[in-house]
Amino acid sequence: METKKLRTIGDLINNAYGRARKAFRERDVKGYQNLALLQANLGVDFLDVNLDGTQQIQVKPQEMFDFLPDVIAALQEATPLPLCFDNPSVEYQKVALKHYDRARSGRPILDSIAASRERLEEMIELVKEFDTNVIVMASERFFEGGTAQCLNPQDVYEAAKYFVELLATKAGRTNDQIILDPGLAPVGADTYGIVNIGLDAMRLIRKDADLKGVHITVGLSNFAWGTPKHVRHDLEKAYLTIATEAGLDMPIVNPEIDAVPLPSDHKMVELLRHALDQGRAAEGESKETAGFRQAEAVMEIWSHAELGDS
Repeated sequence: METKKLRTIGDLINNAYGRARKAFRERDVKGYQNLALLQANLGVDFLDVNLDGTQQIQVKPQEMFDFLPDVIAALQEATPLPLCFDNPSVEYQKVALKHYDRARSGRPILDSIAASRERLEEMIELVKEFDTNVIVMASERFFEGGTAQCLNPQDVYEAAKYFVELLATKAGRTNDQIILDPGLAPVGADTYGIVNIGLDAMRLIRKDADLKGVHITVGLSNFAWGTPKHVRHDLEKAYLTIATEAGLDMPIVNPEIDAVPLPSDHKMVELLRHALDQGRAAEGESKETAGFRQAEAVMEIWSHAELGDS
């Protein structure tokens, strides 16, 4: 099978990774430049910039705002790759976009717009003012009285259509400037069918002529979270195979794992397809029942890998 070339957003500038945490703690811009060059040399198209806290490190908002200008300048000095500013804070986006040199790196990505954003209108105004590409969390939707997570593919699709129209109307975005994220859960703990919901939503999006040209992303590292190390990267690549068939074209990845789809007939892909099929509820069956069956099938993948069958 000819492997589809994906455009990728490199995610190593994220405090979930040890090297990024070290660079943040030491306020080491050279460390960030090394991460930028590493990812550029591995062929990513954008650099994700996420300085937020994780379970391993606490970060105060003002610490991010104060350090962002130095980080952005250092990254743009190291490589001309455009940046993806990954944070739900309006203030974070304002600081980042103000200090970003568009002449050097081109149009950046604002990550992300979502139904649950408290200052959604201000975020959309920033997209328009700074003429950015934009990631939309289509896994969330509005409903009467509030917002909620989308629990079926149709809801994700409707959320995608809503935000594409909203961004066209209020921010002048064209489809190719919009990147939709249908959501992705850790497959080993996905007892509600979130992985299948995202894949099915991609297929619905790709069938809609009005959405032609939009990009689709997921945070790939979420998929194999919690799985054994010996299977993790092949499992991520197997998901890429299935997701690119469904319409994924711009994932957020760790480029050090050589994040490219496996051949469609690869054993790991076959095992993952089977596991995801197990996660589809039969008539009269609950999502939870199907979800636990999927989890059991995923665990079987681990044993196949241990035996060298994948």
